[in-house]
Parts: sequence; C-alpha cells; structure tokens
Amino acid sequence: MIQVTVWNEYRHEKTDEEVQKMYPEGIHGQLANFIGEEFTVRTATLDEEEHGLTEEVLAETDVLLWWGHVAHDEVQDEIVNRVHQRVLEGMGLIVLHSGHFSKIFKKLMGTSCDLKWREDGKHCRIWNVNPSHPIVEGVGEMIELEQEEMYGEHFDIPAPDELVFVTWFPGGEVFRSGCTYRRGNGKVFYFQPGHETYPSYYNEQVQKVIKNAISWCAPTENTYPTYGHYQAREDV
Repeated sequence: MIQVTVWNEYRHEKTDEEVQKMYPEGIHGQLANFIGEEFTVRTATLDEEEHGLTEEVLAETDVLLWWGHVAHDEVQDEIVNRVHQRVLEGMGLIVLHSGHFSKIFKKLMGTSCDLKWREDGKHCRIWNVNPSHPIVEGVGEMIELEQEEMYGEHFDIPAPDELVFVTWFPGGEVFRSGCTYRRGNGKVFYFQPGHETYPSYYNEQVQKVIKNAISWCAPTENTYPTYGHYQAREDV
C-alpha cells in the first residue's frame, strides 16, 4: 500500500479560533482522515524534531503532502534539501494551497512562485481542463466551492508539464490551480484549494482529486540514474 506523509506547519490551528473550529484536528488531521480511507498515512508538523521529516520517515514515504502558510522561513534548509533529494529519487510531492510559497516548492520550480490573492470568502469554479488525466478520474467537469481564497494570475511558475485545473473567481480572475511536474524520478502536483478558514478539505470532489493525485505521484520502480564520472563501457 502507498505510504503517505501529510506535513502541516500547524500554526494557525494553535492561535486562531476560526481555524480551530474549522479544523479541530488540524489541517493535517483532516487530510489524514480521508487519505487514510485508501492509503497508509502518518502526519508530521513544523515544531516536531527535524519538522517530523527525519531520514527514516522520508525513506518510508512514497508521497508527501505539504501545507504551509505563515512559517515558510522557519523550515530548515537542511530539511528542504533532504525532501528535495527524495523527490529527485522518486518520492511524490503534492503541494497544497499556500504551500506554493514554501521553500521546497520554490526550490523545485526555480521561480518566485508568487501570485495575486484576495481573501473575500466568495465562491469559485475549478474547471477540469484535462479530462483524460488520472488525477481527475471520477471528479467531473468542474468543482464548485462555496468559499475559497482568490489566487490569480500571473502565477510565477514554470509552464506545467500538464495543466489539469483552471479556476475562475467572481472578481474576474483565473488561476492555474492544478499543475503537474516531473523532477528527476519524482512527480509533483500543485493543487490550489485549501484556505485555512474555509471547508475545502471536506469537499468530496477535492478529496477525490487529492486521492487520485497520491496514486499518480506514487513512485515507480525506475532506477535512479548514475551521475558524475563514469567508466567507459567499451574500449575504443
């Protein structure tokens, strides 16, 4: 069975009553609840030793989910490099919502990953623009959320390998809200919904997308390439 680790900085839930009410077990707890219906899941948070992402934990992780917002700078560079190497070796990575500004996502993208945003509590429509992709299986044409934070273009990321979702917001903005990448042997999926005071992670379609993405991101049996000095195979 696919081994999933859900990482959450777990700061809003400790200080904000509105977030506590929305996610009483923490955002990581809610994610783990529905992910655990189909996969083996564990959680890790920022204030744990080594942010809960020890060598041993990452070695046992097939797919890592990442949610962060207010404490990106507190993530140790050593841990970022550790996660980065695991992605190159084949571990899947799913970056959620404001994790677009995390050190690990920016390192993998090589850009600022900046965007426009507005927290106005309005609805949005997440359009499926890649209907044959495994990540959208069983999701349908569109996901409508009653409330979600507006993220708008330009989103400073490299052109996605595959664009899976585009979201429309009532203010007129659109956003590339579901993007896939390959880095080394690993696969990366960015998915926009998940503001901490809105119930996005209770939505069954959003849950379905995340579960599908876990299956898609899971490592293959492909061998990690050899780099550096290389002995000739033939004498010429």
